[in-house]
Amino acid sequence: MEEEWIAGKHSVTEALRSGRTINKIWIADNAQKHLTLPITAEAKKAGIIVQQVDKRKLDQMVPGIQHQGVVAQAAPFAYAEVEELLANARHKGEEPFLILLDEIEDPHNLGSILRTADCTGAHGVIVPKRRSAAVTATVSKTSAGAAEYVPVARVNNLGQTIDRLKEEGVWVVGTDVAATDPVFGNGVFTGPVAIVIGNENKGMGRLIREKCDVLVKLPMAGQINSLNASVAAGVVMYEVLRGRQVRD
Repeated sequence: MEEEWIAGKHSVTEALRSGRTINKIWIADNAQKHLTLPITAEAKKAGIIVQQVDKRKLDQMVPGIQHQGVVAQAAPFAYAEVEELLANARHKGEEPFLILLDEIEDPHNLGSILRTADCTGAHGVIVPKRRSAAVTATVSKTSAGAAEYVPVARVNNLGQTIDRLKEEGVWVVGTDVAATDPVFGNGVFTGPVAIVIGNENKGMGRLIREKCDVLVKLPMAGQINSLNASVAAGVVMYEVLRGRQVRD
């Protein structure tokens, strides 16, 4: 069975708290004790081996990732099914609030989107299996541990998934710089909704754009006419949260 790396204090802590299967944890010799003691205590309760090692070993395990002196080896990330995301909403007695990512390729963007999805109460994120970032150590680190709590579904065909969500009564709202409807004050966000965020460079694909029930745009008052994908997603997610709080 393949294994995955989780790096960083917050990511490892949340993985422990969420009950994810962790095989072993490594902590750098020079790591600050007040940051690592809670992790060591949680690991001991769960019967997980913790080993003190030279920081350079951690650098080799997760090259290029700011691990803060803590790295864990875990079971592969457990992706959810789309039905589980909808069931998550039903269980909470809430209208579905989903995020669909149309070929988001940068793992830092995926991590940031997962973090905001958790903060705004989204019921899950849906990504295509091809040409899309997967949940990796970089994603987990960027999400500050939110990857352990926000269900992520991987699907073969995003277009077919949109059709299925529509059958469930979910409105599909795409973000597009060429749209005419404003994102703010748009009543569409108060009901069952799936927000579509397009690729960092190309935006949404033509087929996905055509399948959206509504297209909205963020107002731009400067010289640059677009935002980073994760920033745009964050603005829209908080507008969904605001609209629902006003409604309730």
